[in-house]
Amino acid sequence: MYTPHTYEQLIGLEGFSEALLRDHFTLYEGYVKNTNLLLEKLATADVSMPEGAETQRRLGWEWNGMRMHELYFGNMTKEDTELGTDAPLMQKLNASFGSAEAALKQFVAIGKMRGIGWTVMAYDRAADTLLNVWVNEHDVGHLVTTTPILVMDCFEHAYIRDYGIKRADYIEAFMEAVDWKAVEERMSHEITRS
Repeated sequence: MYTPHTYEQLIGLEGFSEALLRDHFTLYEGYVKNTNLLLEKLATADVSMPEGAETQRRLGWEWNGMRMHELYFGNMTKEDTELGTDAPLMQKLNASFGSAEAALKQFVAIGKMRGIGWTVMAYDRAADTLLNVWVNEHDVGHLVTTTPILVMDCFEHAYIRDYGIKRADYIEAFMEAVDWKAVEERMSHEITRS
């Protein structure tokens, strides 16, 4: 069974009210709870029957909702972190997109697209490259075998309480809150994984 992580350290994060963060934490905890409930049901479910099949399908939504939120909260910080000019991540951004500026400009542009979902910078180990992608719902749009290294929630619950429909303002605040050390660690872990 899975236990929700705590992200209390984000309370006080500039651009994110405590009410917004606490609501978001509660939503995340619901994904953890539902993942556990579905796994319990699936232990005895007959997936050849409609109820069991739908329970199996629902697991992808709840599981990915749990994990995407963990990645999202995990790549935010109140500390000032910068993307170092000689860091391996910077080198990979330059190699993959021509420049870090181009990579982040595309990441932000994807985040501003109409619709609900996630903006994800993913590392493709097979091609040793980075890609910016849109993940529509939690369970639609993931690029198989890539690893998310930077995740931004673009569902309304991530910003509407503080920003109304001004998603661009939320994205600006998010980009200021990115924990580049966490993003760098995620990529480095994947590069060195055997």
